[in-house]
Amino acid sequence: MARGMPGETLLADRLRDQLLEDITNSQLPPGTKLPTEGELSKRFGVSRATVREAVRGLVEAGYVTRRRGSGSYVAERRRMPHGLDSTLSYLAMIENAGAKAGMRVLDAVFEESTNIDSVLHVRPGEKVLAVERVRTADDQPVIYSRDRIPARLLRHDLDLANLDPSLFALLRSCGHAADHATATLRAVPSTICTAKMLRVRRGKPLLYIEEVDYDRDGTPVMLSREWHVSEAFDVRINRRAQVPQAPRMR
Repeated sequence: MARGMPGETLLADRLRDQLLEDITNSQLPPGTKLPTEGELSKRFGVSRATVREAVRGLVEAGYVTRRRGSGSYVAERRRMPHGLDSTLSYLAMIENAGAKAGMRVLDAVFEESTNIDSVLHVRPGEKVLAVERVRTADDQPVIYSRDRIPARLLRHDLDLANLDPSLFALLRSCGHAADHATATLRAVPSTICTAKMLRVRRGKPLLYIEEVDYDRDGTPVMLSREWHVSEAFDVRINRRAQVPQAPRMR
């Protein structure tokens, strides 16, 4: 079967997922040398071309490195603590984990509000700032986000070509610092768009977070929709026991 045919691509995706599961479950810890193409081909009953395609996908995603004349090895890849009980910026969170943080602003434009902006208490047709970004850890994409801010909260002289990479800093400079937030989490499959942005296969489970940030006065200042590469993070939530209230006496 020729390389790139649909059947072979599907087999390569399945093999890549199996190897990735072994990597993320520490069955193949960092530094482990992968079996040879011939060994993987025999073990999984696929062609060597399929094995090469699967390993290539892992290399592109940063899970495997190739050493000339030696073979392919599981790369050192950090799992970053992801605390959901604070509004620490993701760049700071990535840096605190010891990784090199990066971000690309893909698009920033003022546009008319849509139904999704109702949580921001904007009127129909009111302008919002829509920002599309990708955050990276050690040069690998880990978070793809789409953020929306009511334009009335921002400075009129805002230069979108030189937008502050931190939207929290932008809001703070405009007198609407984020004070608290509410968030909804769920697992979602990657789409064509999110798979491309995060360099993962289409259909791969991602952690989706939809968050609304509020300033100290309770005004909603930003809506964020974020897709996270799940194996890059250890999500942590601090929970407290609820003390039962004593029944009221009548």
